[in-house]
Amino acid sequence: MLRIVTDTGSDITYLSAKERGMEIVELDIRFEEFPYDHRSDTDFSVFYENLAKAKELPKTSQVTPAQYLDIYNDAREKGDEVLVVTLAGGMSGTYSSATMAKEECGYDGVTVIDSYHAITSQRQITEYAVKLRDEGKSRQEIEKELLELREQIVMIAGLDTLTYLKKGGRVPPAMALIGNALNLKPVVILKQGVITPLAKVRGHSSVKRAILEQFEKDGYDESWPVGFGHTNNPERGQAFMEEAKQKYGIKNCELYPVGGVIGTHAGPGGIVITYKKCAK
Repeated sequence: MLRIVTDTGSDITYLSAKERGMEIVELDIRFEEFPYDHRSDTDFSVFYENLAKAKELPKTSQVTPAQYLDIYNDAREKGDEVLVVTLAGGMSGTYSSATMAKEECGYDGVTVIDSYHAITSQRQITEYAVKLRDEGKSRQEIEKELLELREQIVMIAGLDTLTYLKKGGRVPPAMALIGNALNLKPVVILKQGVITPLAKVRGHSSVKRAILEQFEKDGYDESWPVGFGHTNNPERGQAFMEEAKQKYGIKNCELYPVGGVIGTHAGPGGIVITYKKCAK
């Protein structure tokens, strides 16, 4: 049996993973004395409620090598193979933990892939791995396809506030204060494992416009689903998805909630799009 493993950076919950025949390892997120659960989408809303009340951001930590090692050793004992799809190595040390565990275990039946992605895009890549497995593809065949796919997937996010980036020390307090006062919204793009600024615009309408301009520039592969996401604002996420569907004739799409791994720094009100670029 081939076991597909990913982490909570994908926002795949334990319940969803169980239904799809996946395994999840958890990046720890802790508000002072109590941890954030990741069992169902309801826990995402609870996370943002706590985030709004917290004076400081919750503490986050990567998956440990020990968590992966337990899975690898169990798989070896049962004669299973393992394919791990991790949160982008440029955003977390989780890929390093999975690789370290493989080296310590010394089991050749393990493949570790840096997805280069997070949240909606990491989710899509992992779910595609499950699809290929269920179609009977081998671990090596799936690895080859995922290494090609991760280069073609793009994820763009528009944040609604600079407050949480300030709390996490990612922007200076003065910049966040001025930015929020001017209603500035950062738009970032994640591709090939690197987050880069795409635009800094004023107002939510300009966020949508900036995202869709890049989407249109890239072009999208209609055979691949377009993923939309939101940080605790399903109405805003739904409206964004409907606007894009109408404008571009998108038929295959889905809306996902974004949980605490990325939501800790993004804050509420953000929107996301994930797509596969057209081959040039």
